[in-house]
Amino acid sequence: MSIIKNIKKSLFGERPDFKSLIANGAMVIDVRTPQEFKGGHFEGSKNIPLPTINQQINKLKNKEVILVCRSGMRAAQARGILKSQGIIAHNAGAWQNLYR
Repeated sequence: MSIIKNIKKSLFGERPDFKSLIANGAMVIDVRTPQEFKGGHFEGSKNIPLPTINQQINKLKNKEVILVCRSGMRAAQARGILKSQGIIAHNAGAWQNLYR
């Protein structure tokens, strides 16, 4: 496996079928700033900026979560935080990826 594929796998994990997850009730959480979110976001997503994710943990318990941001870096950080709290979380990378 190439170095780039290894880096992507460590940041994003295995790529699940996001459309199926959404159809089955997974929440899409956009961890960008409110200003970035207002500039465009995935329809139906909820904006919880990365710096506030710890205060929102209780709202996400017992839910499957798909995390997005601009590039996937903040979503990767949020995924680590949520996974440490026992929340099933996936990093979809950039929010536009969910339209693919």
